[in-house]
Amino acid sequence: MKTKYILSACVFSALTLNSCVDLDTFPEDKIITSDQKEDVTENDPSKAEAGVNAVFTQFSSYASIITEAERHNDIGYPGLMLFMDSNGADFVSDDNGYNWMGNSLTFDDRIFTAYECRMMWGVMYNQIYAANNVVASVGENPDDPTLQYYLAQALATRAFNYWVLAQNYQFNYASHKTSPCVPIITEQNAATVATEGCARSTVEEVYTQIMSDINKAVVFLENSTIKRRDKRYIDLAVAYGLRARINLTMENWTAAAQDAESAINSTSATPYTINELKRPAFDTSADNAWMWGILIAESDRVVTTGICNFPSHMGSLNYGYAWYAGGRQINKALYNSIPETDVRKGWWLNEETASPNLNEEEQELVEYYFGPYTQVKFAPYNDEMETSTNACDIPLMRVEEMYLIKAEGEAMSGNVTGAKATLESFLQGYRDPEYTCNASSSEAMQDEIYRQRRIELWGEGMNWFDVMRLNKGVDRRGAGYPNASSVFNIQPGDPILLWRIPEKEIQANPALLNDDNNEAVPAPSPVADIN
Repeated sequence: MKTKYILSACVFSALTLNSCVDLDTFPEDKIITSDQKEDVTENDPSKAEAGVNAVFTQFSSYASIITEAERHNDIGYPGLMLFMDSNGADFVSDDNGYNWMGNSLTFDDRIFTAYECRMMWGVMYNQIYAANNVVASVGENPDDPTLQYYLAQALATRAFNYWVLAQNYQFNYASHKTSPCVPIITEQNAATVATEGCARSTVEEVYTQIMSDINKAVVFLENSTIKRRDKRYIDLAVAYGLRARINLTMENWTAAAQDAESAINSTSATPYTINELKRPAFDTSADNAWMWGILIAESDRVVTTGICNFPSHMGSLNYGYAWYAGGRQINKALYNSIPETDVRKGWWLNEETASPNLNEEEQELVEYYFGPYTQVKFAPYNDEMETSTNACDIPLMRVEEMYLIKAEGEAMSGNVTGAKATLESFLQGYRDPEYTCNASSSEAMQDEIYRQRRIELWGEGMNWFDVMRLNKGVDRRGAGYPNASSVFNIQPGDPILLWRIPEKEIQANPALLNDDNNEAVPAPSPVADIN
C-alpha cells in the first residue's frame, strides 16, 4: 500500500511569486491604455527571433496575470485548457478544496471579477501583445526570408489567439456574424488604442482578421526553406492545420478538408500506433504524432513550483494536486460508448478501477488515489511514476486531429462516402481494427466525428471549441459527476456559456462600458442526475 502524501502548509508557503512579471504587459494596463513600443529590427533577424521566443514563452508563464494573489491555476494557456475542459461535460472532477478548476465546474468563472475571468482574457491578450510586437518590429512584408519566417510565427500565433477568444466570448460564426466579439488589437491600431481604447468588433470582423493573419503566414511558410528548431515553432503543416481549424469553425467545409489534407501531406508526423497507445503517453513533443506543442524545461517556473503546472492538476501517475483533488475522469456515458476493441479505452480506468495500460505498481498507485473512469492517458515526466518534476510538454496540435477535420469537412460538403473512408481508414489503422462507421448522412457523420473528437482529444483543451461551434450546450446528466451541485443541463445559446470581459478591462478601456459586456446571468441551477 502506498503512503499517502499530504500537501502541508509549508509546501504552499514555499511557493512564491518569483516569476519575472512585467506589469507593463498586464492587459488591462498595457494593451488598452499604454503606448506600444516599437522595436525596429533594422534587418536584424536575431531581434525578431527573440520576439518570437517571447511569444512562445507566454504560453506557459506562471503568475503573469494575477499579480496581487497567489493562484495555482495561473499557469498560462494550459490553465485555460483546463478551464475550458472543466466547463464541458466530458471532463469530470470533484469540486473540492484541492481542485483549482472548481469555479469552471460551476461556471462561477463567468463572474467578471473572478480570477479565472481575468486569466482567460489576460493570457490571450498577453500572447497577442507579444505577437504584435514582432509584427510591428518586422513590418508587414519584409524582403528578408528569415524575417518572413519569424513574421509568419507571429501572424499564425495571433490568428490562433483570436480564434480561441472568438469562441469563448461569442457563439458560433455561422449564426452570429454581426454579434459583438472581442476588441481587435494589432500593431496597426496600437497607438490609438493606447489613448482611446478599443470597442468590441463583430464576430465576422474578428474572423476576417484571423483569416488574414493565417493566410499571410501560410504564404510566407510555403516560400520558406527554414527548418524550425523545435515544435514550439509553427511550420507549414501547423499553419495548414490552424487554417483547417478556422475553416471548420466558419463552416467552410471544403476548405477545411483541403487544409487538413495539406497538413497531413506536409508533415512528417504520423498518428500514434495502437502499440504505442498501450501505455500512458502524451507527455513529450518528441512523440511523432505531435505537430505543435508547448515545450517545458525542468528549470521553468511552472515546474520549479512543484504543483502549479498542467501535470500537477491533470496527472494521475505523478505527484501533484490531482492525487488530492480526485483526478480527472471521462464522462461515464462517453466511456461506455468506446468498444473494448478500441485501444483508447485503456486511457481511463474501468468501473473496477483498472486499465490494461498499467503495470502492477502503477495499478496499485491509481487504485489508492482514484476511482473509476480516471484518466491514465497522460504519462508522467520521463515515464517516472510518482515524480514531482512535472516538466511534461503539452500538446497543441496532433496529426490525428487533421484526419478528423478532413472527415468532417468531407461529410458536411456532401461527400459522405469519402468521409466514411477517411474516418474508417484512420480508426481501423490506428485505434480500433474492428471499427465500422454506420452513419449514412452528413449530419450523422458529423455526430459520429464529434464523438470521436471527444474521445481522441480528451483532456487536450479542444472540446469546448466543438461545443461552441456545433451549438451543443452542456448536458452533464449521466456523466458521473460526484457532486450533485455540478450536474447541469445547459441549453445551447444560454448566456452562461459565454465568458465575460473582466471588470478591470471595462474600467481601463475607454471604449468599453458595462453595457458592452456579455450578459451577467446567474450560475446554472443543478438538475436531477440520471444513471
